Amino acid sequence: MDHPSVLLKRVAGTLAAFSLAACGDATPSAGTGGALGEVVELTAPAPSGSNTPHLALDADGRVMLSWTQRRPDSTVAIQMATWNGTSWDSTRTIADNRQFFVNWADFPAITALGNGDLAAHWLEREGGGKYAYGVRVVRSSDGGRTWGAPVTPHTDGLAAEHGFVSLWADGPDGIGMVWLDGRKSAMPDSTREMTIRTATVSATGALEREALVDARSCDCCQTGTAPTRTGRVIVYRDRTTEEIRDIAVVRRTDSGWTAPQKVHNDDWHYPGCPVNGPQAASRGDTVVVAWYTAAHDTARVNVARSVDGGATFGAPVRIDDGDPIGRVDVVLDDDANPVVVWLEQRGPDAAEVLARRLVGNAPGPIRVLSRTSGARQSGFPRLTRHGNDVVAAWTSVNPLQVHVARFSLSSK
Repeated sequence: MDHPSVLLKRVAGTLAAFSLAACGDATPSAGTGGALGEVVELTAPAPSGSNTPHLALDADGRVMLSWTQRRPDSTVAIQMATWNGTSWDSTRTIADNRQFFVNWADFPAITALGNGDLAAHWLEREGGGKYAYGVRVVRSSDGGRTWGAPVTPHTDGLAAEHGFVSLWADGPDGIGMVWLDGRKSAMPDSTREMTIRTATVSATGALEREALVDARSCDCCQTGTAPTRTGRVIVYRDRTTEEIRDIAVVRRTDSGWTAPQKVHNDDWHYPGCPVNGPQAASRGDTVVVAWYTAAHDTARVNVARSVDGGATFGAPVRIDDGDPIGRVDVVLDDDANPVVVWLEQRGPDAAEVLARRLVGNAPGPIRVLSRTSGARQSGFPRLTRHGNDVVAAWTSVNPLQVHVARFSLSSK
């Protein structure tokens, strides 16, 4: 989406280097622990013209990569492949020949369900409006070789914005979903207010447990989600009537979804959408949230930890290298220490994909995964755990192509 806030975000990132001393918010020095292993790039199954990578594990613990493929004839397909530890299997097509809504920040994803099935989603145009599009979710019971009929999880039937989806396995065969919903019945004025909504798609395609989670959220920031022993958590960028755009969390309990609470009071006053959502990871009742903010003219990537299933969070720790673009993702090691990936500005047209582990409150050394661009087309790097390795995927711009690499959680 074309938002004027993108320029403002760049200004905030540039101001950060001049604001650190004045604000007393210097970037953290690397500790001696938490070092990550050397980066080994894998031959990606996605050819030139690919972007929007997403990573997940299947029921057997194998890495699944999905991406958007732009073909030479200008058609688009949503595709996937699986890594068996030494090589990728054949590319499978999740969807093609449809009226896709293709967006650099709002991209398809794939997940494994409790019974071993796979679920995937994409966005599809609805009506003639520039931003009239809806969510489609599909299921595969044969490892992605064939897919069932698409289901639309929002029931408004309106030509409005619906997107920024997070998927999860809900019970043995349900597909849990959260998304940003811009149905006009929830937007009586022209402020482009979005809502946060959830639903579950059953094995028969029926919609269940539909719920409105938050009646006003940021317009176009990604959502994130993670399971805990006490219930699922959802994180997203909130939006107050005063245009404060901090990160919020809700938890699903036996009585339903809790009221939204801030992960931290950044107090980021921002009259637009930064297109820079949070992500979450969990282990037991430890939940870690990573996010970008430029509150008080200082761009940061922050990490905050909860040990009570997301009910409360400790003070955030800053982990960036001084001029972050953001676009974060996070996974946890076996001790629930977060490993975060993000983009860092390195010049007018240059950026790097960086990764860093936080042990307690001590950030470890930064690991450079790749050079890239800070342009929109470089998208959002993604992570997943694979045994003692972390697998990362990101997009280069010239040429446009998905890349995949792995690095060990051990520095040796």
